[in-house]
Amino acid sequence: MADRRATRLIQVVKNPFFFIPAILFWINQAVEKWGFTTPTLVSSYLDDLLAMPVILGLTLQVFQWIHSMKSKFRFTGIQTTVGLLYVSLAFEGFLPFYSEVYTRDWIDIICYGLGTIIFYRFINPTSVQVIS
Repeated sequence: MADRRATRLIQVVKNPFFFIPAILFWINQAVEKWGFTTPTLVSSYLDDLLAMPVILGLTLQVFQWIHSMKSKFRFTGIQTTVGLLYVSLAFEGFLPFYSEVYTRDWIDIICYGLGTIIFYRFINPTSVQVIS
């Protein structure tokens, strides 16, 4: 009984649509930090594509730990859209004003959007009650 309950408490982290993007994200970060050369598309857009499944997946996992619905908790379309808008505005709107490390790129926003769709379709549980 305890094993089944523990399994339900970490269902997001065990989802391959979460952990594969998370591992790829960390590998890509390490490759960039160590100075290896990668194709331009990978170095420019892979992190942006993988960011939303990782960010929203970790956030969903925390909510499932603390919310009374536990593993039945899921984000609504509006909540995931707010997450997409927040990340897009932060990284493509505000941060480029304050640091030369960040540059505006509308393709980044498309990648965030695709990542959000991946999260909503494959990580966010669909066969449970939706809360609002």
